[in-house]
Amino acid sequence: MPMTEDFYGTNQDGSKNSEYCKYCYVNGAFHNPDETLEGMINVCVPYMVEQGMPEKDARAQLNELLPQLKRWR
Repeated sequence: MPMTEDFYGTNQDGSKNSEYCKYCYVNGAFHNPDETLEGMINVCVPYMVEQGMPEKDARAQLNELLPQLKRWR
């Protein structure tokens, strides 16, 4: 997902949070705080496939990218 201001999550005070998207982070907390890295990959793959990416490629890209994000380090 492109992280533009339209996709930023929100802090507890309602301000934008540029580190997390609006689907993961709302009002200063993770939407699904117990989500695992593998679980997040499984959630994201169908959206990427829907956009035309082969499932194998989507999984490979997510396995490379997601572990680099702050939440998964």
